[in-house]
Amino acid sequence: MSAKRYAGLAVAAFMLAACGGTDDLTYQGWVEADLVFVSPDEPGRIETLSVREGNAVTAGVALFTVDDDLQQADLRQNQATVTNARQAYERAQVLLKTNVGTQKAFEDAEAALRTAEARLNSSQTRLARRRVASPVTGTVQQIYFRPGEMVPAGRPVVALLPPANIKLRFFVPEAILPKIALDESVGVTCDGCPAELTARVSFIARSAEFTPPVIYSLEERTKLVFLVEARPQRPDVFRVGQPVSISLPAPRYFLSPV
Repeated sequence: MSAKRYAGLAVAAFMLAACGGTDDLTYQGWVEADLVFVSPDEPGRIETLSVREGNAVTAGVALFTVDDDLQQADLRQNQATVTNARQAYERAQVLLKTNVGTQKAFEDAEAALRTAEARLNSSQTRLARRRVASPVTGTVQQIYFRPGEMVPAGRPVVALLPPANIKLRFFVPEAILPKIALDESVGVTCDGCPAELTARVSFIARSAEFTPPVIYSLEERTKLVFLVEARPQRPDVFRVGQPVSISLPAPRYFLSPV
C-alpha cells in the first residue's frame, strides 16, 4: 500500500476518533499493518519477478532476481586473484622449507591469500543476493518495480504483510486511559466479520493526540484522546484500512465490589 493511501487512512482515522464511540465502552478504530519491504543490496535491473500482488508466500520462496553481470565479473576476478595468491603462498612455503625464502615472505604470502579468499567469499555472497527470497511468511501487498525496470539500492521491490503484523488502532479518552493495561483482551466487531473476535492491547501512547499545547482545564481534559494499538487473535479476518469497533470489558469499569 502506498504512503499516500496510508496518509488517507490516518485522516479517516482522525475523523472516526473525533466522532467518539457508540457508547462508553466502545471506540471506533481501523486496521493497519507493519509491512516488510524487500529490496536488493545493490542497484540493478529487475530480471524476473516470481510473485504477484495478493500471492501468499512462505519464508525462503523466491521473489525476484536482479541482473548480476557486474557481480559475475567481480567473482571471476576474485577467483583469479585467489588462484594467483595460492600459488604465491605455496612457493613461499617451499622456499621457507628449503631455507631459501624468509619467514616474512611466507607470512606476507599467507596474508595475501587470506585477503583474496575473503574478497572471493564477499563476491560470492553479493552474487547470491541478486536472487532475493522472502524473509517472512505472508502475503504480497504491493510490487513497486517490474522486470526491465532499474531499482536503486535500498528501494523496496516487494512489500509483504506477515499475519502477525496486523494491528488495530483506536483512541480512548483521557479518563479511560489509566484503566487500560498492556496485554489486556478487548472485543472487536466489524461489518461481515465473525462473532466474538478479540485482540490484545500491545501499545498505549504516552502523549495525547489532536490537542493544542496549552494548560488544560478540567473541561478540556475530557477532550484528550490517546492512541491504543491491539493485535488481533485472528489477523486473517481483517484487511488494512477496514473500520472496526473496539469494546472494552464492561465489568472492569462499572462493577464495584459488594
